[in-house]
Amino acid sequence: MNLRFEISDLRLGKCMPDIITCFKWVVDEAYIRQTSSGALDFSSVDYKIGEYDRNAIEEAVRLREAHGGKVTALSVGTPESSKGIKDALSRGCDEACFVADAGFKDMEPSQTAAILSEVISSKIKFDLIICGEGSSDLYAQQVGPRIADSLGVPCICFVQKLRIEGNAIIADRRAENVTEIVTCQMPALITVLPEINTPRIPGVRDTLMASKKPVITVNRGELGTVPSEKLKVIGLAAAAMERNCVKFGTDDAGINGFVNAVRKGI
Repeated sequence: MNLRFEISDLRLGKCMPDIITCFKWVVDEAYIRQTSSGALDFSSVDYKIGEYDRNAIEEAVRLREAHGGKVTALSVGTPESSKGIKDALSRGCDEACFVADAGFKDMEPSQTAAILSEVISSKIKFDLIICGEGSSDLYAQQVGPRIADSLGVPCICFVQKLRIEGNAIIADRRAENVTEIVTCQMPALITVLPEINTPRIPGVRDTLMASKKPVITVNRGELGTVPSEKLKVIGLAAAAMERNCVKFGTDDAGINGFVNAVRKGI
């Protein structure tokens, strides 16, 4: 007589989570030029996945490698932003969902979060959502918390270390001058700091494999009402730095002048 025993992963405390990692296709600041009038020239810029979002993607892939499961890369933007989807897939994500429309350009955080929340709730199963601390361009730090609020799941921000135990996530988050250790049950959303990891650099094989991974494209017609913008950009200009060099002597008058200058904050 043959006996067969099966022990589920749940009994072993092993979780195979479905992870969503959100990212933004942003202007590469290295290509921004300044004109003689002080305006910013974007005519020859290139684009990239935001620096903080690369950390989010890397952490999602590392968790998948350690625990199994699946990683879905999610982004919203114009059709031209599809290059970012391939980049995300080459970094280890299993599949991607791209919300595309020509009008989805220069959206503000409230609009981005509303669209991503709708797509997640209607189309993507998840246990954990990982976002970057903020976008490389606006750095508003709002999209992650807004998504969590819309989906009604716990949110832990500024995470610098993350681990999964069973159905719980344990996160070390930076708060002012201390580190808090926070635990919550999945489903949940976290935003990660750059020090959580060092993003991998995709190789040629990774890039080729990315083309074979599944991508779901969501059009604007499949969404509900997109919220109107609440912010208005008045203008953009390069930062100006002026240095007032003052030389002080070593005599009493010079020292007194230096002390007075420090007191005035110059």
